[in-house]
Amino acid sequence: MKLAVFSPVFGNMPLGKALEYLSAKGVDGMELGAGGYPGKAHADIIELKNSAKKRDELKSTFAKHNIEIAALSVHGNGVHPMPAAAKTATEELDAAIEVAPKLGVKKIITFSGCPGDGKGDMPNWVTCAWPNEYADILEYQWNDVLIPYWKEKAERAADNGVEICFEMHPGFCVYNPETLLKLRAAAGNNIGANFDPSHLIWQGIDPVAAIKKLGGALFWFHAKDTALDKYNIAVNGVLDTKSYSLEAERSWIFRTVGYGSDVKLWKDMISALRVAGYDGYLSIEHEDSLMTQTEGLDKAIEFMQNVMIRAPRTDALWWV
Repeated sequence: MKLAVFSPVFGNMPLGKALEYLSAKGVDGMELGAGGYPGKAHADIIELKNSAKKRDELKSTFAKHNIEIAALSVHGNGVHPMPAAAKTATEELDAAIEVAPKLGVKKIITFSGCPGDGKGDMPNWVTCAWPNEYADILEYQWNDVLIPYWKEKAERAADNGVEICFEMHPGFCVYNPETLLKLRAAAGNNIGANFDPSHLIWQGIDPVAAIKKLGGALFWFHAKDTALDKYNIAVNGVLDTKSYSLEAERSWIFRTVGYGSDVKLWKDMISALRVAGYDGYLSIEHEDSLMTQTEGLDKAIEFMQNVMIRAPRTDALWWV
């Protein structure tokens, strides 16, 4: 396994300085945000598509600091009911699929997206089966929009030798292992999961059980944690639309790894990844509102270096 950091946390820092920091910390790679919600602070996927010079400069900057471009992130909503939003997200995704092999990158991180109800201009995330109109919306979203869209994108990605990794994220149609596997079965095996335990823990999902369920469909891993407030949950449940800045009032908040779940759970997750055959990157995503950029990353890097398994598996001598 290797260690990476997802780039948006360095949004106020030039790319060279960010890579210098990662190199000094013993990090192996960067998950590079190049469009969509992660922004374009360090790379613009459209510019990279149109300019071989830009691609060469980017590769040179990473090589200078001995850091790999671990993945391209263009988290967006290509099935957004507003045509302009869908067009931008789709153009960036298509560009990432084209650019990735030119940069030696195999993974593209994104969201499944969420359509509307076929009548309005805003996404509609359905979380219940009744009244019946919600079931009708799901039927439309999956069969008329989501599956056809991702079938085409999965085929294009396969043709370019890259894999599409969906971050299972509430608010989008793929938000748990069941919905990930449903779309994968319909659109192709070139689609897999970006496993971010922080989005699963607050839903009540056991991340170790989820890793076992996904198995070979797990393509990427985000190292991010969630802290649950049992008292707020006891009153209001886990669905929470309050601002992330209202930490004392929320049912849960994102935390640096180790500050939401204990080291035993993280070691169990890493071991489950190894059993499932995942030996790729563990990409730290820092969104802890209680810690500064530097302190949160320093703690996360140290924590992950302690729990991750770096060396490849070999035959066990004690079995011979």
